[in-house]
Amino acid sequence: MSEEQRSTRLAGRVAIVTGAGGGIGREHALLLARHGAAVVVNDIAHRRSADAEAVAEEIRAQGGAAVACSDSATWDGAEQIVQLALDTFGRVDILVNNATAAYAGDLWAISEEQWDLTYDVNVKGYFAMMRHVVPHMARQHHGVIINTASGSGFGDPGNVPYASAKEAVVGMTRSAAQEVARFGIRVNALRPIALNRSYRDYANVMAPWHRITELATGVHPSRGLSPERFTPERVAVFAVWLCTDAAAAVNGRTFTVAGEHVILHSDRSDERTIVSDSGWTIDALDLHAPRLLLHGVVDQFAVPDHPDLHVFRRPGEPMDATPV
Repeated sequence: MSEEQRSTRLAGRVAIVTGAGGGIGREHALLLARHGAAVVVNDIAHRRSADAEAVAEEIRAQGGAAVACSDSATWDGAEQIVQLALDTFGRVDILVNNATAAYAGDLWAISEEQWDLTYDVNVKGYFAMMRHVVPHMARQHHGVIINTASGSGFGDPGNVPYASAKEAVVGMTRSAAQEVARFGIRVNALRPIALNRSYRDYANVMAPWHRITELATGVHPSRGLSPERFTPERVAVFAVWLCTDAAAAVNGRTFTVAGEHVILHSDRSDERTIVSDSGWTIDALDLHAPRLLLHGVVDQFAVPDHPDLHVFRRPGEPMDATPV
């Protein structure tokens, strides 16, 4: 057995992983167990080949502790999932919200039922799981929650419900992290990019993700994107690291994990500002808003004794006084 498999970094910890019957969730569960955590493997087996019991058995066969759970990780099922962890292992230290639901299609063709299910699982379900684990984690003064967001939130035409739900997860993560930090609980979000090796028509499957991957990693699809590089196992390594004491200072942050890339996203990044001390008019915006929208406006200086006069400078250009 390798050093990775024999690690005891998470010994004595109990983890719940939703959507763990296959894909990324399965790798989360297996790796958490290899590092010593007992795992509640949750999956309703909605996806083809997803099997929570098989994953739990795999963990037990490797000498770990695991129990399978088929309750739905939604508002109605969250309490039962958490209670199973408490009844079986006596505590809960880690929650990985990984379950997902998505409907792709033109936005005018999405039904209310499809929209609601997407939000029920990805937003309402994640919140419900946090709602039920936080009191137990708070009593322990220790807990780790990882919420699964998506690169779809950067823009994913044809997948509006999923993209918007996953971006809601980011806001929920930031807010929850600030609220529960006083209890010793940290909450972070992952935007995983991974591809199951079973896909035969790789080019067609990856096409919608090429732009997202390039935005996140700076790597163009023509430069070697392949299933072998973008695997669920590589996502799980960083997720499990976030659950260890080595990441104790990491809270409220969002990461993309894609192949060899681990990317920390800025919480807030204001690109540039234009100011009119006397207020804006439509005509004034016609004249000056391009300074806000065009790249290269890097400096802004107030002009002494002229409260409505500002200096804007683009790289390589002389400074010029511009009334605003």
